[in-house]
Amino acid sequence: MNMMAFEYDDDLIVVDCGIMFPDVELLGVDIVIPDISYLRENRSRLRAIILTHGHEDHIGALPYVLDEVDAPVYGSPFTLALVRAKLSEHGLLESTDLREISSGAPFDVGPFHIEFIHLTHSIIDAGALAISTPLGTILHTGDFKFDPSPTDGRVSDLHRLAELGRQGVLALFSDSTNVERPGMTPSERAVRDRFAEIIAEAKGRVLISCFSTSLHRLQIVTDLAEEYGRRICFVGRSMYQNSEIAREMGRLKIPDGLLVEPQELKKLPRERVAVALTGSQGEPLAALSRVAVKSHRWLALEPGDDVIVSARIIPGNEKSIFRMIDHLYRRGARVHYPDGSGPPVHVSGHASAEELKLMLNLIRPKYFVPIHGEYRQLYGHVQMAKELSAVSDEMFLLESGDVLEFDSDGARRRERVKVGRVCIDVGTLDEVGDVILKERRHISEDGIVIPILAINEHTGQLETQPEIVSRGFVPLDEAQDLVASAREVILKTIEKSNLEEVGDWGVIKEKIRVALRRHFDQETGKRPMVLPVILEV
Repeated sequence: MNMMAFEYDDDLIVVDCGIMFPDVELLGVDIVIPDISYLRENRSRLRAIILTHGHEDHIGALPYVLDEVDAPVYGSPFTLALVRAKLSEHGLLESTDLREISSGAPFDVGPFHIEFIHLTHSIIDAGALAISTPLGTILHTGDFKFDPSPTDGRVSDLHRLAELGRQGVLALFSDSTNVERPGMTPSERAVRDRFAEIIAEAKGRVLISCFSTSLHRLQIVTDLAEEYGRRICFVGRSMYQNSEIAREMGRLKIPDGLLVEPQELKKLPRERVAVALTGSQGEPLAALSRVAVKSHRWLALEPGDDVIVSARIIPGNEKSIFRMIDHLYRRGARVHYPDGSGPPVHVSGHASAEELKLMLNLIRPKYFVPIHGEYRQLYGHVQMAKELSAVSDEMFLLESGDVLEFDSDGARRRERVKVGRVCIDVGTLDEVGDVILKERRHISEDGIVIPILAINEHTGQLETQPEIVSRGFVPLDEAQDLVASAREVILKTIEKSNLEEVGDWGVIKEKIRVALRRHFDQETGKRPMVLPVILEV
């Protein structure tokens, strides 16, 4: 959910607009976006949304934000290509002003003079933003690493960073994700040797699962497929879409005749195919998960096939990923995934400790603010900066909602603004509120009980004994005493109520609900959700 606002006088710009994927507590939630209450309140001052790169945690919330506020969106060519596809799905492409940016071509937005500086990452066309204001220059690094040999040959612009450092930077906002990892992050090319070894030894199909935006990796897989006499196939909606976008832009080079469509896979010898597919995080409906449980339309594993899971395990996804890997082993596949041993099948896209030190030493800012990481990582980044003595003035460890103000007298914290998360059910595009989440958690923990009553509307008397249905509570067919006592509670509740209360369904439902919950709590120690249903007779 990366999203940061920069303001000067009455002008406001936003850097990045990302989503977060839900953890296990957010039952039934598909994605989480930032609460943009502050932007709504200040929409008349919003001048632009500027994107550092095209990963979902930096662009994924755009359709939901642009549905409520209006602003031009700036981004590099590949980033905007991904944005166009996303906005088109939501019917917002025609109404959105998209503006392309590139290295060496600064632009102005109100009082902000903005320069995009190319940096390497696990996605192409990523970069930092140098945001110059009358008070000084802010450098926002975005996500980065200093890859010395990226597959597209475009290395990080260290010269421009050093030049900015010499000119003087007011504040550095820097990626902290890998601050705990020593040394330098390996190049994207580091996976090539292991990939080549696996493909060379493979007797059947080779399936490689990675993020669909990892064009460096897709290019390596494509090159190796050609080298070892295999056709290449892209499977999974986002993998197919993003590879097509990259091909059309000339950013993914595939020789003529090498690419094969998914529906043609069954016609080709297994030892002559390499497949790049989605699902590296064990997402239930993604291609690799479907393959793992034998439910994919075009693709089936056979004993001896090789599967490479080329992605880090995002915290919270461990269970689903290893469950999927277990299923792949059941299919008889050889599975290769990051386990810390041998040559890597995945490398990080974020700078490790030595690269973060290099960034600090190149920029040597007046103020320093670590971003993009858990609190312990932000804290570690501050400690690193202190040890290097790379910051001439003060460091600020900020959390979501904190406000930092700069003026001619220095920098200081100000009052917080409202922030938070908004949970979205993609199927309905509806916001899932806290009340709904609380109810879902309640049902998941203690179950639900539905007492069904037939009440005569004239006499207020029950026509038959109450029926009781439950799900996720206790097996009622094995707890007849509990059913009988629950019926007794319902009958006593109605008996103690006057005719007016019984005639008001809202009142009598609430009385029955409260009485039954208290009864179940006393008898079982559980407090199921009770939803009385009254039938008018």
